Amino acid sequence: MDQRTYNQFCATARTLDIVGERWTLLLVRELLTGPKRFGDLQHSLRGLGTGLLAARMKHLEREGLVRKVVLPAPARTPAYALTEAGEELGPAVLALARWGMKWAMGERREGEAFQAGWAVLALRAGFDPEAAVGMRTVYEFRVSDEVFHARIDDGTIETVHGPAQRPDAVIEMDDDVLVEMGEGKTTFGDAIKSGAARAFGDLPALGRLHGLFRFPQPEARTGGHS
Repeated sequence: MDQRTYNQFCATARTLDIVGERWTLLLVRELLTGPKRFGDLQHSLRGLGTGLLAARMKHLEREGLVRKVVLPAPARTPAYALTEAGEELGPAVLALARWGMKWAMGERREGEAFQAGWAVLALRAGFDPEAAVGMRTVYEFRVSDEVFHARIDDGTIETVHGPAQRPDAVIEMDDDVLVEMGEGKTTFGDAIKSGAARAFGDLPALGRLHGLFRFPQPEARTGGHS
């Protein structure tokens, strides 16, 4: 099948020619947190059929956004990773996430899939570098069956799937609590106070956690002037 094109000599149109098809940017989203096996991508994007996933990955390889790699020991299995060009889509994906938090999220709809691991990029999207100047702290998040961590290093953040070797602080909660936080129904502080979330470790690190992230307040999209 021929690739669809807007047929415009415009940087925006050319970019959308490459990443504008359904599922493509979500595949980039998944790979922004590190290399993934084909099965990992299938698990994260359950509405994406095997044939279409294979076609999308071939497209991303052909366009120079994705390359095949072999995961290090003990896995030693084939996987996909972003190229330099693919990694540079990161700020655009995070900007879409920030826009979505403000204008698109709302409440979770019936039948919508949710994975706690998607919060890995949300942490990056809401990170406030100025609030983290001089900090060197590792936070580990345990949300139901998923574990990921954030490494803060003097105004920068690295978020990674999997446990941290030596976390300074650990935060635990269930999926439904994270969903309620995403819907704006509760805050991290309220979840801690009610016992719905648990936190332990270095007290100063826990005290600074809330101030490290600035998530936009949800607003309603309207068709007319207020």
